[in-house]
Order: sequence, then C-alpha cells, then structure tokens
Amino acid sequence: MARNNYTFTSESVSEGHPDKVCDRISDAVLDAFLAEEPEARVAAETFATTNRVVIGGEVGLSDKDKLHEYMGRIEEIARACIKDIGYEQDKFHHETVEVTNLLHEQSAHIAQGVDASGEKDEGAGDQGIMFGYATTETDALMPAPIQYSHAILRRLAEVRKSGAEPTLGPDAKSQLSVVYQDGKPVGVSSIVLSTQHLDASMTSDDVRAVVEPYIRETLPEGWISAATEWHVNPTGKFVIGGPDGDAGLTGRKIIVDTYGGAAPHGGGAFSGKDPTKVDRSAAYAARYLAKNVVAAGLAERCTIQLSYAIGVSKPLSIYADTHGTGQVPDAAIEEAVSNAMDLTPRGIREHLGMNKPIYQRTAAYGHFGREPSADGGFSWEKTDLVDVLKNAV
Repeated sequence: MARNNYTFTSESVSEGHPDKVCDRISDAVLDAFLAEEPEARVAAETFATTNRVVIGGEVGLSDKDKLHEYMGRIEEIARACIKDIGYEQDKFHHETVEVTNLLHEQSAHIAQGVDASGEKDEGAGDQGIMFGYATTETDALMPAPIQYSHAILRRLAEVRKSGAEPTLGPDAKSQLSVVYQDGKPVGVSSIVLSTQHLDASMTSDDVRAVVEPYIRETLPEGWISAATEWHVNPTGKFVIGGPDGDAGLTGRKIIVDTYGGAAPHGGGAFSGKDPTKVDRSAAYAARYLAKNVVAAGLAERCTIQLSYAIGVSKPLSIYADTHGTGQVPDAAIEEAVSNAMDLTPRGIREHLGMNKPIYQRTAAYGHFGREPSADGGFSWEKTDLVDVLKNAV
C-alpha cells in the first residue's frame, strides 16, 4: 500500500556548479553543430578544473570541410559559456582558462549502426532503458521537491545576473525536504542552500539575509513555518567556487536533470548528445508520454519505460505504471502511447522537432518541467496528445 504521509528530499545545482559548467559547454557544442546541420552527430564530453577545460568525444558532419571549420570554434564556444555563467575568478576566468579540444570524427562503426541505409531503418545510437514520469502535485506535472529546488536557484541566478545581488557567485546548491500529507505536498521541513559569495567577509547569517527573501517568494505560500529548519552555507564561507573549487564532468548530475529521485532513471546522461542517442531523445519522449497521460486525466502519477538496442529502430519494450492512480488499466495506457507516437529514434526526433539547436538551455535547472518555447525548445513538455490518448482508451 502506498504511503500518504511522508517527507521526500530532492536537490538541485546551479549553472555555475562545476558539473553544470561542463554540461553547458557540451550542449553548446551540440547546438553549434546542429545549427550547421540538423543531422549532425555529436557526443561531446567536458572536464573542467582549475584554469583548465578539456573537451573530447565524437562529432560528425556530412561536409568534412565544415567539420574542420567547426572544430576551430570549440574554444570560442567554451569561453562564451563560462562568461555567460559569470566566472571571472583568478583561477577560473573565461578569458584566461586553458581550453583543450580533443573532439574527433565519429567512429564509422557507430555510424553504421545508427544511419539508415538501403532497407535498414535508422537505428538507436545505443542500447539502454529510459524512464519518463509525471505527477499532478505541481502545475508543471513535476515532483514538487525537484521543481522548487530548481526554482530557487533560477531565482538566485536572475538576481545575481541582474546586479540586484552582486555579492552572490555562480556556484550554488539547493535542497528541499518536502512534507506530504494525504499524498500531497504541503510544506517544507528543511531548506538547505549553499551559495558562493564574492565578499569574503560575509558570514552564513549574512548570506541567509540575502537569499531568504527570494526563497520565501519562490515557495508556495504557507510552506515555510516556524518549524522549518534552515541550513544556509552550513560549512561557513564559500568564496572559491566552480571548477577551481571542485572538478566538473559532463553528465554527473542525472538525478538533478530529471525527477530528483522521485522516479526511476535508466542511467544515461543527456548533455552533449545529439537526439539520435536514445539516452536523450527517448528519455524526453518518455516524459512527453507520461505528462500527456497525466494531463489527460488518465492517472495522477505515471511512469513510462522504453528500452532500445543499438542499431535497432523500434523500442524493445514499452511499460507503463500509474502507481495505483490509473483510471484505466496500465496495459491500455501502454497500447495507447505506443499507437500515439512513432517511438523509433527518427520518429521521436520528427514528432518533437529535436534536430534543432535547442539544448544549451537544458543544461541547468532541469530538462523537464519547463515551458515549451516558440523555437521548439522543450517541445517534450507539450500536452498535445491529450485528446489522442483520451480517445484511445
């Protein structure tokens, strides 16, 4: 029997977190190649540490001359990302950091499994399992702990970049313990916020005085009470931040990127991967389907799992779990979602318009629970399958 009264915790990290710096650079490289050629192949990984950024992986364009030309832009792309995030520290500065580009052309053996040829359909870029999830507990149909953990850090980034709070630095982490009663989020038992600050004389209390008003305005009214525990910069000063304080890697924050631990994760990271990689595109498709199931009123909660084999176009399995909240049998939902959308890699990309430079914006504050944009960004957050699914069951 499902528990109705409990406390669940999720965390988020800011765009200046070392791992997120790397995600941002990897996705910016991806966007640059997709802007040149929608069918570009990219698997870009980034490592960052004190005064150093290293970018490696595989890329492919049909025009080899263009490929070499774009290789020469990688350093510029990385520096632009670091500048926009806001790093101008002595040991991690957008102008002086050493950038090493080790990207190379995509393996022909990988390409032969993915690319369509003759009678062969385009195959998945790798084997794997992907999960999507949706729940009615927030307007975005996302779990509340991760949604509001992201929202706090986005708000702090806004006031930092606007100049309203110039003492805040780019690196930050948030964590919320959300109290559930009768299965619904009703408050927070604890708030953890660690943020870099540029004034070395600031104490933890000083930092709390800066961030508390923004946290309060971000959380729903009544969620913070006298019993809520606050832990703001609990270790003390946090002046050295970003890759100078801790090394970063692409793809190391997969739970932050998805559902904050409230749903399963297949294990694959997203950033730096073009949408032929089902690690990314099928995870987005699974979220899209789960969200439409919940938006259609077919369940209060829904998990969708998809599985693939490298070089094979169609999913090996489709699984739905409505966690006892479904208005129709889970098997009926599985059949409905499989008929509502072509779940081959190309079918996903075409349905969601994914061969566009729309990925850099996903690198921080979550890949899900965001508003779809006019240029096709976050297309997997649309709820345009609601009528199709209702009619199917």
